[in-house]
Amino acid sequence: AAPRGGPPAAASGTPAGHPPHATWMRASKQELGPEFVESLARGLLTLTAFGTGRAELPLTAVAEATGLARATARRALITLAHLGYLTTDGKLFRLTPKVLELGFAHLSGLTLPAIAQPHLAALVERVHDSASMAVLSGDEIQYVARVPTVRIMSVNITLGTRFPAYPTSMGRVLLAGLPPAERSGRLARTPLTRLTRHTVTDPERLGAILEQVRADGYALVDEELEEGLRSLAVPVHDRTGRVVSAVNVSTHAGRCTPEEARATILPALRDAATAIEADLRVAGRYARIAAL
Repeated sequence: AAPRGGPPAAASGTPAGHPPHATWMRASKQELGPEFVESLARGLLTLTAFGTGRAELPLTAVAEATGLARATARRALITLAHLGYLTTDGKLFRLTPKVLELGFAHLSGLTLPAIAQPHLAALVERVHDSASMAVLSGDEIQYVARVPTVRIMSVNITLGTRFPAYPTSMGRVLLAGLPPAERSGRLARTPLTRLTRHTVTDPERLGAILEQVRADGYALVDEELEEGLRSLAVPVHDRTGRVVSAVNVSTHAGRCTPEEARATILPALRDAATAIEADLRVAGRYARIAAL
C-alpha cells in the first residue's frame, strides 16, 4: 500500500520532477518501513511514464517523467525489458502487450459497484451510518451497492431496491446532474406523490431545489421519503465529468441537526466520492465500467 493519495503526477500521466517523487518514496518508506519495497515501487513507477502521446520514450524522458535518477531508471527499464514488459531498439523503449497481464483481465470485468464497495465500507467506518450507491433507472433510483449498519427504514433495502427519484437525496443528485431539458422532461411525467408530510410535491419548488443541488454539489433530504429519515448524497462523475451515480449516508433525523450533518457527514461523503472517481478514472482508461 502507498501513503494516502498514491504516487504523484506521473502516475496519472503528467510528468513530475524529482522532489515530489522523492518525497512520496520517503513518506512510503517511513509509513511501512521494511515492508515497503522501493525497487518494486520504482519499477511500477517506470511503467507509468508511458501513456497517451508517450508510446516511445528514451531513457532521459523516462527519468524526467518519473523523477528517478537516470541510473535507476535505466536499471528499471532493462529489467522490465528482460521480463518482456518493454521492448527497445537500444534508444527508445515502448510497452509490449504483456503489460496487460498486470491487471487488464481484472479491470475488464470490474463494475461500478465493485469499485465503490470498499470506499463505502470505509465511509461507514468513518461516520457509523449506512452508506449506499444508486444509479438512475427511468424515473427511479436503483440501489447498486450498500453497506448497512443499524436498520433505520421500515423497508429493507437490498441491491436492486428502487425508490422514486424526486424525494430521495441520491435521486435529486442524479436528476440535478442531467441536462436541464432532460431533467424538466422527467419531472413533467413523474407523479409527485406526497409520501410524508414533508415531501416536496410542487414542481416549481422541486425544480428550484434541483438547481440548488446542482450548484451545491450535494443534496440533503429531510424526512421526505420516510418520517425520521435524513439522507445526504453527493454525485460520482466518470472520466468525462458526467454524473453516473450517487452515494449517500442515511441517518436518524433526531441524531443531529441538518447543519451538524453537513459539517460531519458531508466531508466524509465527498472524500468517498472522490476516491471512487479516482478509481473509476483509472479503470475507465482501459475498459468500459458497467453500472451493474
